[in-house]
Amino acid sequence: MQITRLVVGPLQVNCYIVADEKSREAIVIDPGDDGQKVLAAIREKGLSVRYIVNTHAHFDHVGANKQVKDATGAEILIHREDDALLGNTAGQARMFGMTTPASPKADRYLTHGDTVAVGDITLKVLHTPGHSSGGICLAGDGVVFTGDALFAGSIGRTDLMGGDLMTLIGSIKEHLMTLPDDTVVLSGHGPGSTIGEERRENPFLSAQSGF
Repeated sequence: MQITRLVVGPLQVNCYIVADEKSREAIVIDPGDDGQKVLAAIREKGLSVRYIVNTHAHFDHVGANKQVKDATGAEILIHREDDALLGNTAGQARMFGMTTPASPKADRYLTHGDTVAVGDITLKVLHTPGHSSGGICLAGDGVVFTGDALFAGSIGRTDLMGGDLMTLIGSIKEHLMTLPDDTVVLSGHGPGSTIGEERRENPFLSAQSGF
């Protein structure tokens, strides 16, 4: 698995390009902005993008969906519960005094337990609502892409549409804290971490019973 991280847009979203080294097929996770930057990295590595996966449909994570899809022909995959958010990127952006391009509709909906595969890479879909209703994480090969559910030393905000603190804590407990301690956490913003480190050090989790 070859992973390229690009920090895009004014809200500094981590966009990940996940590629199978043999087939050169790739998944783009959360192309939130700076589509030309994302496409330049794809071209530089000689990749064929099959899927664009949005861990959730907040505007800062989907802003370059159209640009990347138009250039690559990739399918856009999201959880159905975030379909309404995907259709209202302009309204979301206005809440923050920003603008963003509209995203195309999803080509396919993902549900918990589905897999997204390119070449020899298979990522399992974990439905982790709480930051948004349709938030998902993608786990495979010792790595989990957590979107805005879990960060290094923090968790996602829960004051936006579809957000709920106890739902998010429950999602993290059930689907992320059950992963091996050495699983690398690659989140939607900020630096990476591991599940073990978050279990021990994350103040939002250590205060909860059962972790």
